[in-house]
Amino acid sequence: MMHSKQEFLVRAHLEGETLEMWIREEWLIPGQSSAGELTFSDADIARAQLIRDLKNDLGINDEGVGVILSLVDQVHGLRGVLTEVLQSVRSRV
Repeated sequence: MMHSKQEFLVRAHLEGETLEMWIREEWLIPGQSSAGELTFSDADIARAQLIRDLKNDLGINDEGVGVILSLVDQVHGLRGVLTEVLQSVRSRV
């Protein structure tokens, strides 16, 4: 499900300035609607909550957040590859 910028801000409990910074840092990469407006997925909301928890609850600095998000993205990518490999192996058996 896609959300408008305003709905995203409410659901992620963020202010507009914070969102703009996170987009500049490429911690969040929103989509665009056909009208050119930013759109956000449920995964973007979960990612924003993770970023907020890292910064506010755990006291991670901006550089650390970038490293952690990169690692999370790598793990997610590896899980996708592993799933494809397992499906391929199962289809050949």
